[in-house]
Amino acid sequence: MGKSTVKKMLFVLSKATIDSVYAAFIMANGARAEGIESEIFFTFFGLEAIQKKKLGNLHVATVGNPAMHMPTLLGGLPGMEAFATMMMKKEMEKLDMPPIDEFLEILSASGVKLWGCKLAIEMFHLKKEDFIDDLDGILTIGDFYQRADQENIQMLFI
Repeated sequence: MGKSTVKKMLFVLSKATIDSVYAAFIMANGARAEGIESEIFFTFFGLEAIQKKKLGNLHVATVGNPAMHMPTLLGGLPGMEAFATMMMKKEMEKLDMPPIDEFLEILSASGVKLWGCKLAIEMFHLKKEDFIDDLDGILTIGDFYQRADQENIQMLFI
């Protein structure tokens, strides 16, 4: 295979379930490892992944998640979400996956740009102080689209 023609990867993270957050982080980190610019735009519930008070308490969604292969009723039982989250975190530790706060620091240090969505931040009445120090800024969706307005850019919505 030849060298990739992709110059930049833009990820839009709209959910803060562990599986969605790690998917975005792993792909952004992989892009940087391949020499590809990478940015993550956190919007709506994805903002929880960069909120100081919430990022350590993200869970696996057990209700309405067809990949869990369990009936909705079972997924909704008390303690099921906590159990599934504990099991996933244990498996990720075996693979030396860093916790979310450390992963964010790794991403930022490698040059991944981390952006908060202005509309969602205003909608949830959040302030810049609510977010991690490594946040590169707060953008409107128009600002984010401007960052995609060049050749060889790929955007993924997660």
